[in-house]
Amino acid sequence: MTPAELSRTVVRVVRSAVDEGALSVAGDAVPDAVKIERPRPGGGGDYASGVALKLAAAAGLPPRQVAEVLRQRIAGRPGIALVEISGPGFLNITLDRGGRHEVVREILDTPEAGIPYGCGDSLRGQSFEFADVAEERGRVVTEVVVRLLRAQGAVARIGETGEHLPLVGCPETRLSALVGADAARWAFLRAARHDRPRTDAEELLAQRESNALFRVRYAYARSRALTRNALELGFEGEVGPVPDGEVLLGLLSDHPGVLESAARHRAPDRLARQLEAVADELLRFQHGVLPLGDEKPSAAHRNRLALAEAAGTVLAGGLSLLGIDAPEFL
Repeated sequence: MTPAELSRTVVRVVRSAVDEGALSVAGDAVPDAVKIERPRPGGGGDYASGVALKLAAAAGLPPRQVAEVLRQRIAGRPGIALVEISGPGFLNITLDRGGRHEVVREILDTPEAGIPYGCGDSLRGQSFEFADVAEERGRVVTEVVVRLLRAQGAVARIGETGEHLPLVGCPETRLSALVGADAARWAFLRAARHDRPRTDAEELLAQRESNALFRVRYAYARSRALTRNALELGFEGEVGPVPDGEVLLGLLSDHPGVLESAARHRAPDRLARQLEAVADELLRFQHGVLPLGDEKPSAAHRNRLALAEAAGTVLAGGLSLLGIDAPEFL
């Protein structure tokens, strides 16, 4: 279960509690979306939500009492192993590990659905307008912020006429002339808003692990190579449990929340850091994907391959949102 799916589950629980009279809340107080985040200090589980605190005033009840009403109802939903209450009324939710690998199926099915994994409608109904700036970094960052906002259902544009910069490529800048469009974009986008971007041409062009963009693109290329090599060995990926892939599964499950956060805070650097984390874990994980020596392909290999392919899909989609090419061969 992804954070987006968990958010929808909690919203459905809130609505059912209101409809059945367990909570006396006006209809307009029922949220269309619920924020799902990592547990705060002192809380357990995989995810947490403060929805009970927001509903307490409308329900005329203490937050922990509202949380208890919701806890009982969420605990019985598929994919949920445990729900606990912490602090003033936070819901701490532990997912059922047996179904965690289903995020792989969701990722691999998204190209067919036409909606990239992690994109959603959390900002639907909101509109944003940005000035068209001339400064090189500002132009790139603004363009990508617009793309992130649109990926969450918002209406976003640059300039009063609605014209916006091309969503592919990099405006010709002093840095892009030195290192190329993709490397320049990464340098501008990877740095947080208050940080100075790294503009050392030698480092940005280096084809080695110290170069974060190289690692991200190399990890994607490796995911494609694994698929090709598996086909030569006569097998394909198959979604199933991956006991040694928990870290990678967790990162992929977090991806929708990272995209939403990057859009809400207008912070493309959050997406860039997420891609780095996925790439680093995929590069660690890749060594057990294919059979070694005379070993025959097994269900475990098929499941690991599907997970690696899902990670590659997330990397390619994230780079696309940043306007950066994801080559299959490096």
